[in-house]
Amino acid sequence: MTVSKENVAVEQDVVEDFRRAVAQDIMALAVLHNAELTADLAEQLVSQQFPAGLQFQLLSNQGKETMRLLHDSIQLLDGNLDTSTLDELAADYAAIYLTHALQASPFESVWIDEEGLAMQEPMFQIRAIYRRYGLAVQDWRIRSDDHLVLQLQFVSHLMENGVGIREVARFLDEHLLRWLPDFATRVASRCATPFYAGLSAFTATYMEEVRDSLVEILGEPRPTAEEIDQRMRPVHTAPLPEPKYAPGSAPSW
Repeated sequence: MTVSKENVAVEQDVVEDFRRAVAQDIMALAVLHNAELTADLAEQLVSQQFPAGLQFQLLSNQGKETMRLLHDSIQLLDGNLDTSTLDELAADYAAIYLTHALQASPFESVWIDEEGLAMQEPMFQIRAIYRRYGLAVQDWRIRSDDHLVLQLQFVSHLMENGVGIREVARFLDEHLLRWLPDFATRVASRCATPFYAGLSAFTATYMEEVRDSLVEILGEPRPTAEEIDQRMRPVHTAPLPEPKYAPGSAPSW
């Protein structure tokens, strides 16, 4: 088969359109995870029929189902944005992202660290990646580098700024998608409001389908979970052997 320059140009245009669309969509999702839902933002979501207006549409059955769940949860807010509803949404947001009452942490370290602790090795790994692209978290003590919102913003940044697709895929494999599905499942099963249940489930499915699209673009299969775990396993350097004591070679006690 002969590939003409025109065909290559068209394919490149398709990839660039995909990148821009996904960058904008992911940033919109990051906004929703970033702070509790306000009346103004909720009204915008209702009027936009969110997430129907997103540019990258999910095609899998699971994708369509999570899209419907989020859409329906938003439409339930139409005409019902009284103080009681907003207070319930605010309390649910706090339980997920601030007090960890649901035990569904938005920090990667908690999911990956063997002892379930925050601010562990994944945070430092991600911080090093951010630095590679000239980025830094404003205050890691308040929201550390491995927070869900920051990872979503970072993927959006990579897509928007023409970073190699392979680098995007690698970050998703080694970080965000190692724990986001578990986070979404726990939030959806434990939270109090349909909105946050729908948002968590939709975000995880959206990112999974973005990663599947990268398989087609790269022509490379996704690594298995076992391969990722092996790749991310810390390398422990064998300790140097203790020097043997030879009488007369050094002072002794």
